[in-house]
Amino acid sequence: MLSLLVGTRKGLFVVRGQGRSWHIAAHHFAGEPVTQLLADPRDGSWYAALRMGHFGVKLRKSTDQGAHWTEIAAPAFPTKPTTGPWADDPTPWSVDMVWALEAGGADQPGRLWAGCLPAGLFESPDGGASWVLNSALWDEPRRKDWMGGGYDHAGIHSVLVDPRDSAHLTVAISCGGVWQSHDAGQSWELTASGMRADFMPEERVEDGNIQDVHRMVQCAAQPDALWVQHHGGIYRSTDAAQRWQEIAAPMPSGFGFAVACDPQNPLRAWFVPAQADACRIPVQGQMLVTRTDDGGHSFQAFGDGLPAQHAYHLVYRHGLDISADGSTLALASTTGGLWTSEHAGEQWHCISKDLPPVAVLQFAS
Repeated sequence: MLSLLVGTRKGLFVVRGQGRSWHIAAHHFAGEPVTQLLADPRDGSWYAALRMGHFGVKLRKSTDQGAHWTEIAAPAFPTKPTTGPWADDPTPWSVDMVWALEAGGADQPGRLWAGCLPAGLFESPDGGASWVLNSALWDEPRRKDWMGGGYDHAGIHSVLVDPRDSAHLTVAISCGGVWQSHDAGQSWELTASGMRADFMPEERVEDGNIQDVHRMVQCAAQPDALWVQHHGGIYRSTDAAQRWQEIAAPMPSGFGFAVACDPQNPLRAWFVPAQADACRIPVQGQMLVTRTDDGGHSFQAFGDGLPAQHAYHLVYRHGLDISADGSTLALASTTGGLWTSEHAGEQWHCISKDLPPVAVLQFAS
């Protein structure tokens, strides 16, 4: 039996099952918006990030699969300087949302990474008991050119830790491109070569520093293989994000937010197409999932079990996940739909049509 954590606008749902038999086993934080989740594969701890508006960002942790939760520290910026190069920074120095939560390497028990809105990267050495801002990335002078995609300010939504080298970090920013560190965050390199921002003036289309990456994932077995769903389409890298290759747009669309890749097969990935870009609904009201099995040279579109007409579900960037078996997927939408597939996305089973809007879901071991 699998466990699936589903973070919604009105709490965290724990869904358990397999095949076509799933049930909602628990509901935590009823009425509270959950923006990010982490099921830590190293020790089994669960983390939930809440966006509490006037009350700020909160983090909860469970060490017993949700039987009990404790509040832990939340990432927080230092006081904005009143002098120096950042005194006139238009970006607010306050965390509005935790947009990414990732475990450190297997050799780093307790190490966590949090990507936030605005685009601060925070590190915890002690399982979330404390957090510190990564000043090297926050103080990067080119941050002044970052800008908001769907939000007023840039944010970090994807954080990848190389399973071969815990000091190798890769983060994606909307809109700020892809950045990498090979020394645990002490220094950073912009690595968005090959991406194109067609929404910008021609002279800035290839500027890596303003690329609107919607989501970035990597193959666990072959971490040099990464996939990106970009505002302008789909990209793939086979050299650990040093260079990116644009993939020809599959039918019915190359636009979307979510991407998942096979944990064992670097050539296989899934996407959820939408109509670009102001009209963010399924193309012609038909919900589909596309899959490539050959590194993006060709795609298949699957809709068996998904709404076929008059469907206006948008799948956010963290609304698609794949389990460790490489064939079971979960998909959830802004209109409260939740589906699973045990056939590599070829057929889907509806678990619920009535959840609150879903921001994030994740399989838990």
